[in-house]
Amino acid sequence: MNKVDSLDKNTATQEEEIDLIELIEKLWNRRKLILKVCGIALIIALVVAFSIPKTYTTTVKLAPELGSAKGGSMGQLAALAGINLQPQGMQDLSPDVYPDIMQSTPFLMGLFDVQVKDSKMRIDTTLFIYFAKYQKKAWWSYITNAPFKLIGLFSSKKVEKSRGKTEDSGNLQPLVISRQQSGIMGALKNSINVSVDKKTQVITLSSTMQSPEISALIADTITSYMQNYIIGYRTKKARKDLDFSEYLYQDAKDKYYQAQQAYASYSDENTGIISARYRTTQERLQNEMNLAYGIYNQTAQQLQYAKVKVQDTTPVYTVVEPSVVPLKESGPSWKLIIIGFVFLGFIGASGWILLKEFMLPLLNKEKL
Repeated sequence: MNKVDSLDKNTATQEEEIDLIELIEKLWNRRKLILKVCGIALIIALVVAFSIPKTYTTTVKLAPELGSAKGGSMGQLAALAGINLQPQGMQDLSPDVYPDIMQSTPFLMGLFDVQVKDSKMRIDTTLFIYFAKYQKKAWWSYITNAPFKLIGLFSSKKVEKSRGKTEDSGNLQPLVISRQQSGIMGALKNSINVSVDKKTQVITLSSTMQSPEISALIADTITSYMQNYIIGYRTKKARKDLDFSEYLYQDAKDKYYQAQQAYASYSDENTGIISARYRTTQERLQNEMNLAYGIYNQTAQQLQYAKVKVQDTTPVYTVVEPSVVPLKESGPSWKLIIIGFVFLGFIGASGWILLKEFMLPLLNKEKL
C-alpha cells in the first residue's frame, strides 16, 4: 500500500508540473496580447499621471522642553511609561489631542483669512479664495462632481432661507456652514497633518499644497497656532492666578496709600496738640497704615511669585526642522502609478487568457 501511495503522489506532482508548464506556455504563446494590454495600461497610466496636479509638502518638527516641569529625568522616564508626575495644580494637554485640534471646525475656519502669496502664479489672496478659485483638478473630477453641483444649486436657496431665520431670531444658534465652506474644510483636512512621537514627544506638522510657497507659509502658520494654543492651555491656570494677584496687589496698594494719606493728614492737622484722644487716634491710624503696608508687601511678593510661575509653566519648543519652501513635488508618484497600471494590465490579460483557454472548455465539457 505504501508503494502505491508513493506512486500516486509522484504522478500527481508530475501532473501539477505539467499543468504549470502548460499555463506558462499558453501565456507565452499569447504574449503579444499581454504586451498590447500592458502598453494600453502604460498609456492610461501616463494620462492619469499627467492629469493629477502636482503637490508640494512642507514638514516642520518641534521638540518640546522636557525637564523640571515634569520632574527631571525621573519625570521623563515616567512619561515614557505613561505615568504623569506633574503637580496636581498644573494642567497638561495630551499630545493625542493635537490632531483633533487641527481637524476641528474653528481651527480650519480660522485659516480661511490667512494671506497667501505665490510669486510664480501671481497669487496674493486669502487661503479660502485660493482653494475656491486657484485649485487645479483632474479632468475626471468635473464629471464626477457634476451631479453634486446640480444638487447644490437646488439646496443653496433653502440654506439661505434658514440663515435668514436664525439671524433674525436673536438667540444663540449653532454655527451654520455653507456647502462651499464645508468642501474647502474637507480639502484642508487632507492638506494638513500633525503627528507626535510618543517616546521623544517630537511634534511633526506637514502641509501639502499645489504651490510650494503657500505650502511653506501654511506650515509656518499652523506651527505658530499650535504653539500658541498649547502655551495658552498650559499657562491658563497660572495666568488666572496672575490676574487675581494683580487685582489683590492693586487693591492693597490703594488701601495702603489711603491709610498713609489719612495718617499724614491727621498728623499735620494736629501738630503741637497734647491729648490722650489725639495719641489714641494717631496710634490707630498708624496701626492701620502698618497693617495696610504689610498686606501690600505680601501681595507684592505674591505677584512676583505668580509672574515666575507663569514663566515656569510656559513650555518652550525648539524648532528642529523649520518651514522651508520645497523644491521637488511630493506627488503624484509617477512610478507607483505606472507600475500599478501595468501590473493590473498584466494580471487582467493573463486572467482573460487562462479563463478562455482552460475554464471555458471545462465548463463546456461539464454541460455536455
